Amino acid sequence: MVSVNLYSEKSKELERFLSSFYNSSVEMNNVLNWEHQYENPIEITEIIGAFIDNIDDFNLMMWVSLDKGVFIHVTEDNANNLIKYLYERYPY
Repeated sequence: MVSVNLYSEKSKELERFLSSFYNSSVEMNNVLNWEHQYENPIEITEIIGAFIDNIDDFNLMMWVSLDKGVFIHVTEDNANNLIKYLYERYPY
């Protein structure tokens, strides 16, 4: 199982991003971090893409974990390669 972790230093920022991503209201009571696990690793490509496409609109950091205990900081510089790697590593 893989996970996506979002962090913000700004109150309500995660709610704004996730509400936009899921296209529905998400209420988190001023939480500054969010983690979601995915059974299908390819599913995280959507949230990575949304994060990068909106990186200038939100004050967030994203980390993904593909292997237990190993976290990759998602940036504009590595997002495309990370998405390509996911499709190569999990070609189903």
